[in-house]
Amino acid sequence: QVQLVESGGGLVQAGGSLRLSCAASGSIFSINAMGWYRQAPGKERELVAAITLGGTTNYADSVKGRFTISRDNAKNTVYLQMNSLKPEDTAVYYCNVAYLSERRARILIDYWGQGTQVTVSS
Repeated sequence: QVQLVESGGGLVQAGGSLRLSCAASGSIFSINAMGWYRQAPGKERELVAAITLGGTTNYADSVKGRFTISRDNAKNTVYLQMNSLKPEDTAVYYCNVAYLSERRARILIDYWGQGTQVTVSS
């Protein structure tokens, strides 16, 4: 079993900052990638940022230059530093992890956190 603990969401004014964290634990052999997605009311879920095992990062065009994704040395926690927040960033943010449960596993497992609300007021 795998658990994802997300934290750091909240209410901020435009121009402010928040730092999201997601810690993975449980039956994990290795984590291939971790990332953050978001979903606003009436909108489809979209990729915000992701980071691979090797440290390669990918960002949505709308957050480039404002958000930074990183992970700790143990590769079990991912962070999303969000600066210069805009009302358009308001959404539920979901942590996602792609991992192997054991050495003999043939397929990466995709697992989602419960989501954390980020609200940016004007």
